[in-house]
This record gives sequence, structure tokens and C-alpha cells, in this order.
Amino acid sequence: MNPRVKEVKPDNDYVLVLTFENGEKKLFDVKPYLNIGLFQELKNINIFNSVKPFLGSILWENGLDLCPDTLYLESN
Repeated sequence: MNPRVKEVKPDNDYVLVLTFENGEKKLFDVKPYLNIGLFQELKNINIFNSVKPFLGSILWENGLDLCPDTLYLESN
């Protein structure tokens, strides 16, 4: 099992700074998702900036979330 998200901070240009339970910090680029379905709502910077950690993953105010394994494996 991959580490889960402990903290998330929205950064410039639709990037999330993620801190995982194992202490690793990684960057997750949300831009490739912004033209897909509900992810288009994240183009609104206020919604994008509403991201919070939630049960080892992340959650935006519009109810959108991402799989914690995706966050870990696809971040740098």
C-alpha cells in the first residue's frame, strides 16, 4: 500500500504540494485533468484552492476527489 496524504497545499499553476504520512513531499500536477469531466470545475481557482486532506486522499469543496494511489504514483 502506498503512503496516504497527510497535508495538501494548492500552489501556482494548478499544482498541489502533497505531504504523505511517510514524510515525503511531492508535487502533483492537476493540469492534465482540467479538461476531463468534473475536473473542469477546478479551472475556477477558488474551487481549486479549496482542496483539503480527506481520509488519506484529497477533497475539493465540489465533492471531487482523487485516488490516494494516483496521487502518490503520479506525483514528482
